[in-house]
Amino acid sequence: MKDDDIDYSDIPELDADFFATARVVVPPGKKQVTVRLDRDVLAWLKAQGRGYQTRINAILRAYYEAHASRGARSRRGQG
Repeated sequence: MKDDDIDYSDIPELDADFFATARVVVPPGKKQVTVRLDRDVLAWLKAQGRGYQTRINAILRAYYEAHASRGARSRRGQG
């Protein structure tokens, strides 16, 4: 979808009230790492188009968020 395809007519204007309560959210920083991936996995990710590294991060984040609280619960019961 291109910007020209977006219908902006039903989006309300942002007024002073909106900005009075708005806050800046700074995303967490990135850390450069080297990761070894299977060739077929990397080829598939790259075949999806630009942004394959962003997709890798999104996949890892989804896995992390799905398992982080469960892992914390199991570690709490140990020791």
